[in-house]
Amino acid sequence: MTGFARVESQIDGFAWVWELKSVNGKALDLRFRFPAGYDALEAPCKALLGDRIKRGSINISLNITEAARAAQLKINETVLGQVIALLKSLEGAIDAAPPRLDGLLGMRGVMELVDDQPDPAAREARLAALIASFAQAADALLAARDGEGERIGRVLSTRLDEISGFVSEAERSAAALPDAIRVRFKQQIADLLEGASPVSEDRLAQELALILARADVREELDRLTAHIQGARELLSEGSGVGRRFDFLCQEFNREANTVCSKSADLGLTRTGLDLKAAIEQLREQVQNIE
Repeated sequence: MTGFARVESQIDGFAWVWELKSVNGKALDLRFRFPAGYDALEAPCKALLGDRIKRGSINISLNITEAARAAQLKINETVLGQVIALLKSLEGAIDAAPPRLDGLLGMRGVMELVDDQPDPAAREARLAALIASFAQAADALLAARDGEGERIGRVLSTRLDEISGFVSEAERSAAALPDAIRVRFKQQIADLLEGASPVSEDRLAQELALILARADVREELDRLTAHIQGARELLSEGSGVGRRFDFLCQEFNREANTVCSKSADLGLTRTGLDLKAAIEQLREQVQNIE
């Protein structure tokens, strides 16, 4: 199922945008695109979506904009302590003036220019805010998919009504088929045996029974009626029925093919072809549901 969601938010100069795009897919395929350093978000985001979506290909992207941080000069106290300790160890061994402060600070490694990074608590707060806004985006995506699902459900219901109508039409043709076959069979036999020795009634009855048995499509039509009922029950369930519905469409198609192959009547064949077309339209829409 298709859908799109976008959520923007910010906290203390730290701004971000979530975008979620969903397209049709036979299974659940989640694809994440995060900025460097935010891969830890994948597990909670996957859990939020995986529990609520069963089918579809979903692209999730996160874009972050952060206010420029001012670089700061800091003293590396570890290095400074080592320098002072070394100077003390050399007292008395070398006749030299005490070191000046500017000299100590000018030594390599004592002064460092570092970016102002958020402390661990601030980073945790940012991650929590990102996950909370992702949940909002997930809700919006689900709402979009649900809206499409309702529209597709109405289309599927219409297709099932069409299929049911064709099945009823085929049943009427099938009911009249034995008499039509019987009349045609007797006429053909009469034409073939004109002026020849007659065939026994028993023999004719056996051949006619065999032809009628081969042309009998009532069992296939009964199964089609059962499939229609099963499809309506799946529609009433709501979500998570896409794969089962897809399999049911295969069964629809199987029975329709058999009806066409067994048909001994032009009208029934035409109805069978209309039935196959309606089933194909149903199957195409089923690919769009979860």
